[in-house]
Amino acid sequence: MTRRMLLGGLLAPMLLPGLRPARGQGVPQGAPVRLVVPFAAGTTTDILGRIAAAALARGLGQPVVVDNRSGAGGTIGTAAVAQAAPDGLTLLFGTSGTMATNPAIMPTIPYDPIRDFAPVGSVARTAVVFGVRPALGVASLAEFLALAKRRGASVGTAGAGTTGHLTQALLELRSGVPTTHVPYRDGARAVTDLLGGTLDAMVYHPLGFLPHIQAGSIRPLAVTGAARHFLFPEVPTMAEAGVPGVVVEGWWGLYAPARTPAPLLARLNGLVGAMLADPATLAELRRQGLEVMGGTPEALGALTQQELKAQRELAQAAGITAD
Repeated sequence: MTRRMLLGGLLAPMLLPGLRPARGQGVPQGAPVRLVVPFAAGTTTDILGRIAAAALARGLGQPVVVDNRSGAGGTIGTAAVAQAAPDGLTLLFGTSGTMATNPAIMPTIPYDPIRDFAPVGSVARTAVVFGVRPALGVASLAEFLALAKRRGASVGTAGAGTTGHLTQALLELRSGVPTTHVPYRDGARAVTDLLGGTLDAMVYHPLGFLPHIQAGSIRPLAVTGAARHFLFPEVPTMAEAGVPGVVVEGWWGLYAPARTPAPLLARLNGLVGAMLADPATLAELRRQGLEVMGGTPEALGALTQQELKAQRELAQAAGITAD
């Protein structure tokens, strides 16, 4: 079964007509709702955004169209929503990158993640995995750090400002052991170089590493979540591996433009909650290696502020910029 067939089967039930919103809680009729996904089609963010769009369409009783507006690390699409009218017709499928990392490392970013947006609800999150090539001869994070301290080591990531880069920088700060960050334009090329021996280690999302870990061609040393990842229950967290304070997770959430009416935000939040309770959605999120979040708009707002503060502090301490 292809991914397109799977998603088609998953989304079809969500597109059935649903209950109309109560008076005063809906969006203007006669035009489709636009859900801006600030990354290209086929990405994890796009897949999750399409699941959310289908759920919103069912609950609102009107079309919800995904608008892939990619570019500049997600800032182009995000800025477009910041400038949109707060009428419920334009929403953002935001990420930890667009709402916390980019504002922390891009001084001239054209939006403020706190001032310009109204949080709706958190959707999902994932930790990342720190893995090495087996030929490196290390079996634990402690052994890797000892090797890096002795002769240096390279750590590849999918690019500057990614969760992988944040992990590499935070691991340096917490362990006191410097490593050489090697950013790539995409994670797949970095994985190829790790497998080929060009890189010593890499930080990447679980699904991208999974087949190589299963094949024994990449050895996972730690995950960056507060708890172990369900795909790799035998792999310790960074704290369990001896370096506490290295918790880095990517996350996704739904946002509206600032000043969107509270009743509409509450209704949209309810639709996000219903989506995350759907068994088919839960199965797809797990297939993507993701964990369900959920919660109130206030919880997503608090998470956004917390992550923005933490990433600004990390970017300043580690000298991380978008270049």
